Amino acid sequence: MSIIRSMTAEDAAKVASLEAEIFSQPWSENAFLDSLCLPDTIFLVAEESGVIQGYIGMYLAADEGEITNVAVNPACRRRGIGEGLLTEMKKRAADHKIARIVLEVRVSNEGAIRLYEKQGFSSVGIRRGFYEFPREDARIMVCAL
Repeated sequence: MSIIRSMTAEDAAKVASLEAEIFSQPWSENAFLDSLCLPDTIFLVAEESGVIQGYIGMYLAADEGEITNVAVNPACRRRGIGEGLLTEMKKRAADHKIARIVLEVRVSNEGAIRLYEKQGFSSVGIRRGFYEFPREDARIMVCAL
């Protein structure tokens, strides 16, 4: 069973490696390290037996949180890890007096969209051509806390 905990600098290389496996424009290890040093961020990992199974990140500004990354190792999907990461992130965001969370997701990523809807997110718009490699629109989703 996974535990969800705060991401540390020691996790950055493993997280960046997983990010590179999943995304066409991945964050680097340094990007994760830089974000971890910022005061208004929350980054979490799901870990089991020393293996990072997934992660999530959020930037905080005033009463809004913006999810920057969400990923689950493809070999670990369909086990509730993404749901657990989102649930814990929402709890921590509420502790920081965040009123709403915003994220973007590829319009073709139907599995992620279903997960976000299950977690209380709703679609509020489209960002045309937001993603590259391949070029694709992003669905903007919001969850009120």
